[in-house]
Amino acid sequence: MRKLLLILVGLMLVSGLVLALGKQPEPLPRGTLSAERLAPGRYEVLSFEETFIDVSRPSPAHGSYAGSPQRELVGTVWHPASYESGPFPLIVYSHGFSSNRRGGAYLGEHLASHGYVVVAANFPLTNTYAPDRPWVRDISNQPGDVSFLIDDVLGRSRDADSPLWRMIDERRIGVTGISLGGMTSTLAAFHPELGDERIGAALSIAGPTGQFLPRFFEHREVPFLMLGGDIDALVPFASNAVPVLEKVPDAQLVTVVNGSHTGFSGQSTLLRFMSNPDALGCYIVERNIEDDTEEFWLDELGTPEQGINYEAPNELCQMDPLPEAMNPIRQQMITALVVRAFFDSRFATEDDEREQAQDFLSDTLPSELVEVRYSAAD
Repeated sequence: MRKLLLILVGLMLVSGLVLALGKQPEPLPRGTLSAERLAPGRYEVLSFEETFIDVSRPSPAHGSYAGSPQRELVGTVWHPASYESGPFPLIVYSHGFSSNRRGGAYLGEHLASHGYVVVAANFPLTNTYAPDRPWVRDISNQPGDVSFLIDDVLGRSRDADSPLWRMIDERRIGVTGISLGGMTSTLAAFHPELGDERIGAALSIAGPTGQFLPRFFEHREVPFLMLGGDIDALVPFASNAVPVLEKVPDAQLVTVVNGSHTGFSGQSTLLRFMSNPDALGCYIVERNIEDDTEEFWLDELGTPEQGINYEAPNELCQMDPLPEAMNPIRQQMITALVVRAFFDSRFATEDDEREQAQDFLSDTLPSELVEVRYSAAD
């Protein structure tokens, strides 16, 4: 029995080492600016958990869930340890459908180490643990959640008893998110009614845009970048990422060659042993979203006059077979570089810092990493 126990313990240790250390991507080329910018910044990072409760708006009933008169968002805030070099830009991260805030933890930690405050929260009805099941139609309420989070953390920045006291520059607020979170960020930045005018830059990571007509992006002038993988099986690249160059004024597009959809989420690191993590991503999303695609609901986002495309087709998970995808860890390295460079190009306090960040994004990064492509609207 003792020998068997030792064998089992040994197997567990070996399995743990394989999961922790196996199939690691190639490091970024030594001596490159990409490797330098990927390193943690000069700020010590602190974080805290918080449940943000908006008593002014309800969580709608659906399925077996009876609804709630309020919206409860379990969140995490990452921030520099001291406000002395601040105030800092604020970034709101939005998770994808059937996911949660932890998928953006690698971005929160990286950005905070370089002088950002980042808040991410589980949306009440689209997160992994949502009551009954994740419900995609609640996306119409998520731009309001983003605005509520902005209100709350700005209030904490004015509170001497808060760890965020004096941390946030209210003139430098950005939004980003993955998948449905990318779409949430786009709505929060541009929607004529649901949008928030305080948002100064928006970055969608593999977010759907087929539901938006060109006129949707005419309501507000917000710097916009789309980051997408060219073999995305859930939000097809050709019909969601590429068209932003025609639809969004001054838009930028960064393409990750052989990048999957699921690989953008920090929770996909264990899926690096799969040929393509979208196999699991499609299974999870299709299992939860099936009933929501049977009924028309795009009118909940607005009208065609506002730029909502009622004719947008459902292209979810139609790619077959799935091609070999890049290592998700490598994909997240690139994502961290792109996200920080974009927001630095908008929010750095010095002109030369903003110019250097833009040059890195548009020229240096694609020249140093063969799997990155950059394009900009004419």
